Amino acid sequence: MKVGEEAVPLWRQLNATAAVVMAVSEGVSGTAAIESIPSELRAGVQALAFHVWRNLGRAQALRTKLASKLPPPPVDALLCVALALAWQGTDAPYDMYTLVNQTVEAAKRGVSTKAQANFLNACLRRFLREHDALVAGTDTDPVALWNHPLWWIKRLQKDHPQHWRAILQAANCHAPMTLRVNIRKTNLTDYLSLLATSGVVARATVAGALVLERPVAVQKLPGFVEGLISVQDAAAQMAAPLLLDGLAQREDLRILDACAAPGGKTGHLLELTHSPVLALEIDARRTTRIHENLVRLGLSASVLTADAARPQDWWDGQLFDAILLDAPCTASGIVRRHPDVRWLRRESDIAQLAELQKKMIQSLWKLLRPGGRMVYCTCSLFLAEGSGQVQTFLTHNTDAILLPSVGHLIPKNDAFCEGVPDNQACEYDGFYYALLQKRMV
Repeated sequence: MKVGEEAVPLWRQLNATAAVVMAVSEGVSGTAAIESIPSELRAGVQALAFHVWRNLGRAQALRTKLASKLPPPPVDALLCVALALAWQGTDAPYDMYTLVNQTVEAAKRGVSTKAQANFLNACLRRFLREHDALVAGTDTDPVALWNHPLWWIKRLQKDHPQHWRAILQAANCHAPMTLRVNIRKTNLTDYLSLLATSGVVARATVAGALVLERPVAVQKLPGFVEGLISVQDAAAQMAAPLLLDGLAQREDLRILDACAAPGGKTGHLLELTHSPVLALEIDARRTTRIHENLVRLGLSASVLTADAARPQDWWDGQLFDAILLDAPCTASGIVRRHPDVRWLRRESDIAQLAELQKKMIQSLWKLLRPGGRMVYCTCSLFLAEGSGQVQTFLTHNTDAILLPSVGHLIPKNDAFCEGVPDNQACEYDGFYYALLQKRMV
């Protein structure tokens, strides 16, 4: 805090956090909801909201013990925020009594909650008095235990019967900050030395990604502005090498990055090959992010604002040698980084997104030359968006060959985050990869 600045009252942060949590329950992404918060509150609210989303299942279960009927949405959001932050005393960002007092103050100050301030006060005072018994009474509720919607838990149990517990545990860990070294400008060994000189502790993974012991502001990372590195999860770093394996030395490839924003995979492709890349993005605002990232890396691509599923609007008729399709999905594999996703998504979203993925892969397959390769990937753990999607595609496209690939990447736990029984380090988010090749005529 700078000299002359006043600390932001906790009640203001709690009110703003409740507004963000309520917005997500109504279908607004957490990122968009947080961006709408006044700048002086944003950092604190993001930290609180992330904590709430990682504990919201427990909070909702406790709320059912404290309230005989569901309160109005603004009141319910504020109550659940307080319970999510306070229920686990050792992990609470503030003292439980402080949280309760400031939540009641927030209710008194809120236009849509002040009439219910006494109700909130009564609920939270009872929570303080009967804390242990109330928490124990929710221990058998799977939503409270795993802090995910019940449909999500059941879907993972069905799709990953051997790994669903580890997946759910990993989802509530804090994701590590992971870097990709730009081999056009430096190498892994030299950059590790540069980090060490700067006092940043990091380790290299088997795949060549760098995992930091603790997050660092990108402006403090040596060489970030100069494009020596990019922030990118290790799972996402697998896309470009998988597509270009055995092809990167050629300079005459026609490469398409079909859903390119914010440009991480586009940049990686260009770091690995001197062939031109066409990058597509349907959202004009996100197209700007691609340009910004490439400029920082000192790279260039042809970037178009276009719908990859409608080639008739942008394709020049020349077949591609390699296509990367990082398809829109539920993002069920990256809830470590985006804990709001589990509460944002509805089960019906899976079928809707799977239909969009099917349309995209079919449309783009026609643009691939015989002998060419396509990587289909999603940051999802649901089989309908991964292996199920690809198996359906293979059934209806006899000219497609599924080459050896990684399939579904199941996240467990990062080495710097404790709590997973087998204590195995997880170097990546949940992802799915399929490498497809078109048969020669």
